[in-house]
Amino acid sequence: MAEDDVTPEQLAAIAAENEEPEIVNYKAPAQKTVQEIHEMDKDDESLRKYKEALLGTGVAEADPSVPNVQVTQMALMCESAPDPLVLDLQGDLESFKNEAFVLKEGVEYKIKISFKVNREIVSGLKYVQQTSRKGMKIDKSDYMVGSYGPRPAAYDFVTTVEEAPKGLLARGNYVIKSKFTDDDKHDHLSWEWNLNIKKDWKD
Repeated sequence: MAEDDVTPEQLAAIAAENEEPEIVNYKAPAQKTVQEIHEMDKDDESLRKYKEALLGTGVAEADPSVPNVQVTQMALMCESAPDPLVLDLQGDLESFKNEAFVLKEGVEYKIKISFKVNREIVSGLKYVQQTSRKGMKIDKSDYMVGSYGPRPAAYDFVTTVEEAPKGLLARGNYVIKSKFTDDDKHDHLSWEWNLNIKKDWKD
């Protein structure tokens, strides 16, 4: 059997194994601006200091033309990879469709997403990833990222350890649709990229 010579039935079996239960409905709390949070309970000295530690001393003057959440970079972190596996998410996202990350079958890796929050607190950030092969969806993963306040430096979110599939049937090209979203269903960034599972790094 040739590499990437997998039948629709085998893909359907893989998809069934990766099926996850639906997430329970969650109602997000009412959104408040950083300014409103600073104004609340300002007579309570200990609470004021706590909020300053979390949010800074005041509302920073951020460029209003820049999105509140900017997703800047994605990296596959794998200790055995011969080269860094990094996507600059501030460039041409369409170009990722024409190239692929190569992963050796069976290696362990994590995905790291770097992002900035510029003006207001964002709650319930999520990283959602849908994997397809030969046009058939075989896996979907939702990662809860959390809630973050504005600051000049970027934040990094790292997923739990994943293991690349292995075996002759697992080798081949996977198309992955990634999305960075939040409780309010804002699509902060969506991008598509390719992952090529090979027998060895330099096959």
